[in-house]
Amino acid sequence: MTREKMKATVLIPAAGTSRRMGGTVSKQYLELAGKPVLAHTLTLFENHPQIENIYLIVPAGDIDYCQKEIVERYGFTKVARIIGGGAKRQDSVRNGLNALAVDGFDQQLRPILVHDGARPLFDCQMLSELIKVVAETGACTIGVPVKDTIKQVENNVITDSPDRSTLWQVQTPQGFQYQLIRNAFTRADLEDFIGTDDASLVERLGHSVQMLEGDYRNIKVTTPEDIVIAMSLLGGIK
Repeated sequence: MTREKMKATVLIPAAGTSRRMGGTVSKQYLELAGKPVLAHTLTLFENHPQIENIYLIVPAGDIDYCQKEIVERYGFTKVARIIGGGAKRQDSVRNGLNALAVDGFDQQLRPILVHDGARPLFDCQMLSELIKVVAETGACTIGVPVKDTIKQVENNVITDSPDRSTLWQVQTPQGFQYQLIRNAFTRADLEDFIGTDDASLVERLGHSVQMLEGDYRNIKVTTPEDIVIAMSLLGGIK
């Protein structure tokens, strides 16, 4: 199989809480245009021919619920396993990588994509290019140039004004060859390092991470306002 047509595995961490959402229902289960946010996200990968399987990572107490109300209800056939998440997102992704090894999907060069469960608006037409770049370079993430001026602030005082032309807002999916991301997590564990994203762990190995320009629509549903924005982007608000 050519690199351009390589099959990939997706880890979808969706084990976060809803502190910023302000409700009792976790953000990934909130209804968006008639179905849960998480169901929209899974659909992005379920329908792409280069996605071989999906590992869904949720709070341990939600596994049965997700199996019945998300996977079975909406007919997702590529979800290979639902895994209990950890205290932090990094712990959840590690649990996913461990499950891949147990199930035999730990080939050194296998493209592994990691995508936030609460990002239902990613343009899945970009997946083929992302997988191709991962196959060629080892690591790639999606992002967009920042639009606003960014200030570094300490104790409510501006300490620096970085050059906006060099700043990007990182999104997901982020993609890595299996052995590279596995090595990155191993080193992070040994050094008790918690990264801001998965790419930051790979960067610490000295391995370059490519950036593909994505879409400003690829928002993460985190606050009540995000649901309104996502509805509008989906065409649910006229």
